[in-house]
Amino acid sequence: MIKDLLITRTFKILLMLLSLVMLPMTTVQADDIPDPQMLVQDATERMLQALADNATQLEEDPRAIYGLVTDILMPNFDLDKMSKLALGKNWRKADEMQRTRFTEEFRLLLIRTYSTAMLEYTDEEIRFLPFHDDVSKKKVKVAMEILQSGGPSIPMAFSMYLNKEEAWKIYDVKIDGISLVTNYRSTFSTRIRNDGMDKLIDSLAVKNKKIKEA
Repeated sequence: MIKDLLITRTFKILLMLLSLVMLPMTTVQADDIPDPQMLVQDATERMLQALADNATQLEEDPRAIYGLVTDILMPNFDLDKMSKLALGKNWRKADEMQRTRFTEEFRLLLIRTYSTAMLEYTDEEIRFLPFHDDVSKKKVKVAMEILQSGGPSIPMAFSMYLNKEEAWKIYDVKIDGISLVTNYRSTFSTRIRNDGMDKLIDSLAVKNKKIKEA
């Protein structure tokens, strides 16, 4: 139960990050921003514009948020890689059908969680930390902190890599040093051990049903 709450909190903060105006970046020339940070900036600007353009529709039908999250945010993540990391050793044990079903339901889980957090969005501020990684190594961490009014800042980092198509993709995120995929791996492992892979996937499918019907 505690781990499930932690995962929800992690996703909510992540979604808030992707939904904010990143003030420090407005004073930096585009040529000076590393490509991974530029990806986050672009997603932010597009998401904010989409929220403004669709404000009336979202108020009348909150389910419309699913399409916005799917189109704007999800392309920035490597869902196959995240699915493998989230299942850990259970990925190797799963057959092809189970892998396909799990990856799809995991994708919908991310959409559902992001969408819920988006609809509950409240103003926060974000600050990028100096970027020190070497992009030529094709694997970096983009560090930042979330500034809370009346509270301590929250350190956060995206783990990203350059794929074969020369596109930067997110495969994990850490909040206060806690890995999103590691938390999922622990939760999923327990459920698989107790009920089996198929029942885990079925339970995700039940919770994701409203997205499929939207």
